[in-house]
Amino acid sequence: MMDRTTTKQVFVGSVPVGGGAPVAIQSMTNTPTTDVSATLDQIHALHSAGCHIVRVSVYNTEAAEAFKKIRENTTVPLVADIHFDYRMALAAIAYGADKIRINPGNIGSKERVFAVVAAAKEAGIPIRVGVNAGSLQKDILKKHGGPTPQALVESAQEHIALLESAGFYDMVLSIKASDVPTTVAACTALSAQTSYAQHLGITEAGTPRFGTIKSSVGLGALLSRGIGDTIRVSLAGDPCEEIPVAKGILQSLGLASGPTVIACPTCGRTRINLVQLAEEVEAYITPIEKDITVAVMGCVVNGPGEAREADYGIAGGDGVGLIFKKGTVVKKVSEAALIPELIALIEQDQ
Repeated sequence: MMDRTTTKQVFVGSVPVGGGAPVAIQSMTNTPTTDVSATLDQIHALHSAGCHIVRVSVYNTEAAEAFKKIRENTTVPLVADIHFDYRMALAAIAYGADKIRINPGNIGSKERVFAVVAAAKEAGIPIRVGVNAGSLQKDILKKHGGPTPQALVESAQEHIALLESAGFYDMVLSIKASDVPTTVAACTALSAQTSYAQHLGITEAGTPRFGTIKSSVGLGALLSRGIGDTIRVSLAGDPCEEIPVAKGILQSLGLASGPTVIACPTCGRTRINLVQLAEEVEAYITPIEKDITVAVMGCVVNGPGEAREADYGIAGGDGVGLIFKKGTVVKKVSEAALIPELIALIEQDQ
């Protein structure tokens, strides 16, 4: 099985994907591409939130012309998302796309696919080969009896062979289904058969609540096996909501830097407003760009011991609490002073 340290590396603008590079976070604008101002605002909001690569839909001539203006006004790496019309891919490449996303199965004839490949090759940009469970070739669906993991892999392999026959090898592969087990099985099988980088995602994952759960389970299962070089958490709503989820998935697996809050689930011994304290701590440390772990515990008896591996922490009692560092109690303070004293301790060490 290939893993992210051995996949073929490509560059999307200045962002490396594959070959052991940090897992890149992606998202996609949902503003009308023809609304250049709104799309640029969303691209910059996504980038500020921690998104490394942004995909923009180029669906007609007007959108292509808008993409040109968008490209001229941002340095954020941009992927042009193309369906059906190969001419939009050619236009986006000419207008400075850093990567093209196509499903070779819906672009049209082999000649049209080769035209896109030739343009991408000349521009020196990669192509993301997208395979979705909802758009598989009819013969493959018939052969496998539906969008099975084997069907998805076979479709991807057909597309890979097509692009390779044109002498193109700067690919990122993406197999997606809305079903988590299907996606995990397909991506796992594909990683054993190719050395190309993989873009992971659970397509049409759903609302922020259920989409977060499905994406965390699916992406977490693959990333923990060393599979996946770039990810997108697909949520119905503001795409900026996808970024903290993606960052959280990577952080939970030790694949991204940043602060972490540990908080106990509370129990009958809890005598402080632990939920509020945890939210205040999380709001404070989120902007910190260092790998620190802060624990918020509801029991002064077990708190420091249970969270001894945390860099900093607080443990509340009945109106009072403990401030601790690496499991060692620093001081005992009133409940009202817990957050200010914790912040003072963290800032003292920064």
